[in-house]
Amino acid sequence: MLKRSLPLLIIAALTTVFFMAGWHEYLSFEQLQVHRLELHTWVTEQPLVAAAAYILLYIIVVALSLPGGTIMTLAGGFLFGAVWGGLYTVVGATLGATVIFLIAKTSLGDVLLAKAGKSIQSMKAGFNENALNYMFVLRLVPLFPFFIVNLAPAFLGVSLRTYMIATFFGIMPATFVFSLAGSGLGKVFEQGGEFSIAGILTPEMIGALIGLACLSLIPVAYKKIKHTGAST
Repeated sequence: MLKRSLPLLIIAALTTVFFMAGWHEYLSFEQLQVHRLELHTWVTEQPLVAAAAYILLYIIVVALSLPGGTIMTLAGGFLFGAVWGGLYTVVGATLGATVIFLIAKTSLGDVLLAKAGKSIQSMKAGFNENALNYMFVLRLVPLFPFFIVNLAPAFLGVSLRTYMIATFFGIMPATFVFSLAGSGLGKVFEQGGEFSIAGILTPEMIGALIGLACLSLIPVAYKKIKHTGAST
């Protein structure tokens, strides 16, 4: 039992250490602004080490379900540029989510399911019918908290392959939008302006994400229509 509980105990311990050490305070827009010169110098002098460290930190943030994912994504664009920053973020977020997925696949699933709550049950029908497409929808549009979407597929029989593919490609649109916004933070810092998340999540951007989600459901709708036509 102790062996099976070890992953959860490790996560709980790491989360406690993270907050007790005050490291969560560094995951903020203000800290990024204060340390921007040192970070840029580090990235310039050691690009590979910096990229690896960023991906590792993103894995930790997602795996421990820590706050700060948005500022991390913005920081990725700021430090590495829109394209590379977005790619590093997608890799880190996918691997971090996979850690949670694999833990939920163990006997600890019942414990984590209780923490997730009833939201998972509302996803069950969609996953049973077409796991890949519904995973894309949940990744494209934040209908449920990221933590819930990381856990639910493990309880609903989604394969690791399907989970990773849908996560990797499903989070790309929003990730690259935030990474692109992050790549322009230098001008904001230089001009002493204020940054707002609301400025990124415009109605146009939200509409685009919803549109992509609808496209993901086309195969599901076609399957239903074809099935209905065949049964009449």
